[in-house]
Parts: sequence; structure tokens; C-alpha cells
Amino acid sequence: MKSLPLHQLYKSCVLKELPFKTTRQLEPLAEIVGQNRAQEAVRFALAMPHGGYNVYAVGRNGLGKRTMMLRYLEHHVDTEQQSHDWCYVANFEEPRNPKLLKLPSGKGTQLKQDMEKLMARLVKMIPQTFEGDSFLERAEQLKNDYVKLQEDELEKVANQAKRKKVRLTISTPGGYRLVAMNGEEPHTAESFQALTQEQRDKFEEVINKLEKKLRQVLRKLADWEQEYAEKQQALNQETLEGISGHQIDELKEKYKELPDVTAYLEAVRKDLAENLDIFLEDDEEQAAIAYASLDKKTPRRYIVNVLVHQTSNEVPVVVEDNPTYHNLFGYVENVTYKGTVFTDFSLIRPGSLHKANGGYLLMDAIKVLEQPFVWDGLKRALRSRTLQINSLERELTLSGTISIEAESVPLDVKIVLFGDRETWMLLQEYDSEFAELFRVTADFENEMYRTAESQLQYAKFIASLVVEKKLLHCNTRAVARVIEHSARMADHQDRLSLHAADIANLLRESDFWARQAGARLITEVHVERALESARYRSSRIRDQFYDSIRDGTTLVTTSGTCVGQVNALSVLSTGGFEFGLSNRVTATCYYGDGAVMDIERDVKLGGNIHSKGVMILSSWLASYFAVNDPMHLSASLTMEQNYGEVDGDSASLAELVALISSLSGVPVRQDLAITGSVNQFGEVQPIGGVNEKIEGFFATCELKGGLTGTQGVIIPETNVQNLMLDSEVVQAARNGKFAVYPVSRVDEAVTLLLDKPAGKANDKGRYPRQSVFGIIQQRLEKMREHERQEHARDEHKDPSIH
Repeated sequence: MKSLPLHQLYKSCVLKELPFKTTRQLEPLAEIVGQNRAQEAVRFALAMPHGGYNVYAVGRNGLGKRTMMLRYLEHHVDTEQQSHDWCYVANFEEPRNPKLLKLPSGKGTQLKQDMEKLMARLVKMIPQTFEGDSFLERAEQLKNDYVKLQEDELEKVANQAKRKKVRLTISTPGGYRLVAMNGEEPHTAESFQALTQEQRDKFEEVINKLEKKLRQVLRKLADWEQEYAEKQQALNQETLEGISGHQIDELKEKYKELPDVTAYLEAVRKDLAENLDIFLEDDEEQAAIAYASLDKKTPRRYIVNVLVHQTSNEVPVVVEDNPTYHNLFGYVENVTYKGTVFTDFSLIRPGSLHKANGGYLLMDAIKVLEQPFVWDGLKRALRSRTLQINSLERELTLSGTISIEAESVPLDVKIVLFGDRETWMLLQEYDSEFAELFRVTADFENEMYRTAESQLQYAKFIASLVVEKKLLHCNTRAVARVIEHSARMADHQDRLSLHAADIANLLRESDFWARQAGARLITEVHVERALESARYRSSRIRDQFYDSIRDGTTLVTTSGTCVGQVNALSVLSTGGFEFGLSNRVTATCYYGDGAVMDIERDVKLGGNIHSKGVMILSSWLASYFAVNDPMHLSASLTMEQNYGEVDGDSASLAELVALISSLSGVPVRQDLAITGSVNQFGEVQPIGGVNEKIEGFFATCELKGGLTGTQGVIIPETNVQNLMLDSEVVQAARNGKFAVYPVSRVDEAVTLLLDKPAGKANDKGRYPRQSVFGIIQQRLEKMREHERQEHARDEHKDPSIH
């Protein structure tokens, strides 16, 4: 059995394949490297004009999902698509239902400024004009004409009454009364009763006739009053038209291509004349709302509330980091004045969906799902393609608080959700509408193939990170070292990790150490220093384990031999930092029915996969040594000094070798450790964390008295492609102090560890006597012979036993 050559322990970058001296010479990538599948999905979704083609970007954090999306949108947005301004204005006929105006980008703010200029002029000019001598004289003349008409008519009735000895008196404001006269004084009740019946009847007849006449006059007065009010209104309108008419006409001409705006301006013209009091009286309530909402003291019914305004015609791209209900759908603010709550259309505030309308909205899926009512509201908006502003209070309570119901905004937006695969699968499973609304899944890769071309692409990706983060540029060796570290992160010699966040962090830290050293470029030394520093910061728990090996608390042997005892390897993870450790696996045999007792499983410390591995190796044993006859040796297996739960089948090969050693009595080499899982046919299967496991045993050997030159690790042959070992291990292998052996079958592992041929069965199923399997076969045959003799002896003593 040969150990692996050096080039298989670590795949270095060939510097000739990187044709540049520093990253300064490379063109930074506009896209994210290696995400062609996700990019194609995004391109398809954003090009589809139909509803429901929103995007769910799947992948773990740090793959550059958001960065890729923003870069893609930056370079590929549809330039033909027009963005718009959205404004709310007063609906003078229905104040509770503000009107929505859709304007080309930039026009909303322009309209708001034009209306503010108009109102500023009117606020100043209306009081001056309507309190000026000219207007007051005309208004006074109108009033005097009306009063004279009124007095003349009433005078006629009064004179007619006087001739009939009846007086017309004013009893209440606007009310008149006819009273019978007794000379110069009105009759009292007593004096009237003192009159004869004929006189009383005559007075009543006269008064009735006069009342009819008076009613006719009062009706005429009411008509004149209406006529006076209309003339006064016409005068107001004529005066107002003189102040504002030409300005409103100019605005109508300016916005003539926008019929909604011209209709609104005409409504303003009509409403101004009916609401002159707003300009002529100090309205405390208006002032209070204006002050509370930090708005100018423009009359509030004529404010233009620009909900969304675009500075240019670019398609909006909005990233919402806190998708609460109000942040997403907008809300209506309230103002409290003297204990009463007020609101109006000018207090409507936009949400992210308003700002992204006509463009793209990017959000984190989990944050959206965490917020109450947001997911349902989002689906409702996407289905109806409209955006209604409802306060969350109305969603949560049954109270009938009076509020405004603004006209809904037509919604045309593409949503991009970022999330992990678990959330995506849960939504697929439990939300039937999800698949209808998010028809495109952008599945982000974790790794890419490592070739000469892809390494150059990766170098350009590193260059783009350097430029984006404003770091020092890297020389060729630094780039090569980052690429090699990326292959180590991917756990494969021919793969590169696409975890952009980790690479960005490594470059930042390398930049820090380069600047500390006063260097002008990031070199391989600085990258190594950054990796070493990150390892040191995270390795406190690992060092505690190593201390227990050094002081003998954890029992590990790295030299000599021992029956039934094997050095297995495991991987521990502490907050993203993984390291390997040696674990002693022991097996003992005893007379029994051939069962293998897994102590870890029996005490409920072994997980399902670990238990499965033990069952598989049990079946392998039975298929080799108990095909035709029963196996009278039972065994027990355990991982020594394991006080926590253990899972995974990567120790099953070590456990099988320990069993074989115990069954055969052949000692196991303690200077070798082994990892790998087995199947029922004795083939060795690949496992994870192979680099950490090898480095863990290497560190153990150094802690237990140094390297002897015979030490090494046995790994599955299929794991050779995953090797990207630490430079110390590679150097020890170069010096012949440490070795890594690949095996593909159980027999090879047994031959290596027990230092004796495992043995190959002949046609009759017999193994060579001196082989490991031959020794086990002979031992089992002795046990069966012993069993037969015992059975015969029992039959001789008691003939009734059959």
C-alpha cells in the first residue's frame, strides 16, 4: 500500500495560468462570478411582462445574492420603461376620498411648487383685495340696494297696516309681528277684550289680510336675499378671477397634456370662490395641523401631496431592509389638536411599494414573514395589482375610527425575495399562492468548477472586490493563495467556493495586515497572516481539547499496537470554525449469539446515521463469517471518552477494524488513524471534513511526543479529490514524517492497520490460515466445535434433549 504523493495532498495554483502581475491589470467583473443559472433566471423573470413572475433568490447568506441582483439591475434595467410621480390632491366633492394624480417623473414636484406659488400669492392678495376700498364699496352698494328694497317693501306693508290701526313690529331677528293699536299704544290683552265683538272681529280680519300680504313680501325678500347672495358670490368670483384666473389658466396651459391635472385645476378655481373664508380668517385648526406635520402654512385643501417623485426617468430599484406593514404599504399620519385627532390627504405617507412602483423591490424573505399582516398584504397587492393605503390599526382592531380612504395606486412592480432553501420549501409546501406569485426561482450555486479559465474569472472577481471595498491591490501570489483557500472552503481540489462574503472578509483582513506592514500591495504573506489570525481568534475550544490530549486527560495512543483499539477521527464545529480530533474506538468480544452491541446507541448518545453505520458493519461481518453456520462470538463497540451525542457514519470503518482486531486477536497499529464509512459489500465510502480530520491527527501526533515517521491517516480513496491540507502537514509528508493512505475496500484498511494480510477466500470459502480473516475463521470454527461438543455432552447426560 502506497501513501499519496505530494501533488495529491494539495492542489496549488499554477502561476503561469494567471497572466497578470497585480489585480490592477484586471478588468473588474460587472457580474457575480459562477452564478450563470441564477442570472439566467433573473433575466427571464425581469423580462417577462406578465404578472406573477416575481423572483425568489435561494441560497445561504453570503453568496452575493443581493449584490448580484443590484449589479444586474444596474446594467440591465429596461430603459424603455417610464417612471412616474404619484400625487394625492383634495377631492372637493368627497373629502374622505382624495384623488390620485399620475404624472411623468419630475412633474409632481413641479405641480406642487406651482400650487404653492399660486397659494402664496392668493394668501397675500385675497385679504388685500377683499378688504380694499374698491371691493368694499361695491359690496356695500350691493348690500345697500338689497336693504333698500327690503325696507321699501316692508314700509308699504307697515303704512297699509297703520291705516288700518295695526302696527308692524320686529319680534325676532328675521321675524315680523302685526299688533292691533289702541291709539298710539298696542292693545293689551285686557284692553282688547274690552272691545266689542264686532271691533275684535274687524281687527282679526284686517290682521289676517295683512299677514297674507306680509308672507308674500317675505317670500319676495327671500328671493331677493338669494339674488343678493348670488350677486355677492359673482362679485367674489369676478374679483378672485382678477387675482388668480390668469395664473390658473397658465397652469392649465402648462399641464394641458395631463387631463387629470387640468380637471383638478378647474376644480380648484371653482372651490376657491366657495371657500374664501380660509384666506380671510385665521383658522387655528389648519395652523395646528400645518405646524404638527411640518408643512408650510399653505391652505391645506390646496396642497399637492407628492407621494413619490423621481428625479430622473430611471427605473426605481428599492431595497427594503425593514419591511414592516407601514414601511411597505404606506400609512396616514394623524394630528392631535385640543384633544381631537385630525387627518387629511396631505398626511398620507408612501411605503416602499409606492417608491418601487414601475421598478423593482428587493427584500429579505424571513423579515417579510416575521412582520404581522405583511405577507398577506403583499400577496393581496400583487394579485390585485393595486396598492391601497390601510392603517395597520384597521387590520388589527374592529374600531370604526373615521379615516380617509385614498384612491388606490395601480401597482406594477417586480418583487425579489432573498431567502434560504428551508424557507423556500416551507412556502412551497404551506402557501398555495406562493408558487403562483413567485414563479421564478433563482438558485444560487455554492461552488464552481476550478479550471484555468474559471481561476482567471475568479481573479477578476477578486479584483472587483478590491475595487468595490477600496482595498490595496493583490499580486499574483496573493490571488493564487486566495484561490487555493477558496478550494479548501469548497472541500474539493477542483471546485471553488462562491461564498463571496468569506472571500471579501479575507481580502479586508489581508488589506489590514498589509497596511500594518506599510506594504503597497497585498502579498501571499498578508493573506497567510489573515488566515492565521482568523484561526487563532476562533480556536480557543480546539486548544482546550488539545491541552487535554497533551496532559493525558484524553487517552490517545500514537505509537505501538493494541488489540481491539483504533484511532478514529471526528470533526467538531464551534461557531463556523471546524477542527478534527482523534477518538479512540474500542471493541471487545465474548461468547454469544453473534450480535454487535452499540453502546452509544443503547445509552441514546448515538444518532440515527451512526446506528445505521453499526448495523451495516454487523451485516458485513455476518456475510463474511456466518453465511452457513451461526457466529458464536458477540461484540460490543464504543467511542471512549465520548460524553455527548455523536452522529454520522464516518467512524464505521474504524469500528469494523476494531471488531476484526478483537475477533482475530491481531493488534492494531496505533500510529495510524482511520476514517471512512462502509457498505454491506465492504466498499469504503467517502466522508466529510477529511482535511480537518487529517490535520487533527497530525496535531495529536505532535502533541504526543512528535512525529516518528510511521504515522499517518487512512482515508477513503474517493476523498483524495477533497484534499487541500495545511502547509505543515504537506511539509511533514514531503519530509517523510507523515503519510496519507487511500483505501477503497475494508480488506485494504485491515491489511494496513493490522500489519497483516486481510486474506482472500478461495473457491471453498476458506481464507489463508495466517491471514486476519483466516484467524477469525479458525477461531469461529473452534467455537462451533466447542458448541457441538457441549451439545453432545448434554444429550449424553439427558437423552430427552433433541
